[in-house]
Amino acid sequence: MKSIIVERSENGVVTVTLNRPEKKNAIDMPMWEELLSTFNAVARSETDRVMVLTGAGGAFCGGADLGARDGADWHQLDRMQFYNSIGVALHEIPKPVVAKVGGVAVGAGLNLALGCDLIVAGESARFSEIFARRGLSLDLGGSWILPRLVGLHKAKELALLADIISADEAERIGIVNRVVPDDKLDAFVDDWVQRLAAGPPLALQMTKRMLTAGLQSSFSEALHAEAMAQTVNASSKDAQEAMQAFFEKREPAFRGR
Repeated sequence: MKSIIVERSENGVVTVTLNRPEKKNAIDMPMWEELLSTFNAVARSETDRVMVLTGAGGAFCGGADLGARDGADWHQLDRMQFYNSIGVALHEIPKPVVAKVGGVAVGAGLNLALGCDLIVAGESARFSEIFARRGLSLDLGGSWILPRLVGLHKAKELALLADIISADEAERIGIVNRVVPDDKLDAFVDDWVQRLAAGPPLALQMTKRMLTAGLQSSFSEALHAEAMAQTVNASSKDAQEAMQAFFEKREPAFRGR
């Protein structure tokens, strides 16, 4: 990897760091390709339990690197379809994914963060759907995710005016889950991911899938999905371990089976 850093811990936490700090981690073609490969690898991994997506050098991501020249002779639609595959790969990672945002998260960088399940921001973080300032419209799933988080009219305000908003405002309108002091960001995210990594993998994956699907399903369809998931959970060794741990008054040790 030349543009990202991938680190794995013994307890199943994989940290993916965008690593072009001199460009505020703006994404060029090598980084796009490495992100796609990494997201697919995490999705397939039997040992990765939770993924953290973050940026190096005091920024999360300044969006796509519009000044980069990759030499590819692609039609623009083909290029966009390739970018789309990265958004889909992130969206379909079955494990919990946490965005740790320090500094700027704008354009495609913001939409990468929105594609994660949880977003924790440092107090100095800034966010923007900055596309309109560049003569562009939303991409990387922003038009689908943003209205679901903040409502249609607020999404239109953010996208059409392309304002840069503070971390506190992002929390107020529902873009981020938590805002913490910059010097506490690493510790706070580490606590969350350790709790997620220690959780029951099968149950967390099915819960994530149901919550996402629930945005487009009927109530009866959601109930059916819950029944199917609970049936799988009830027959798992993790559920048996949880019950035994409850009676023995100890923390369960989940294995993902």
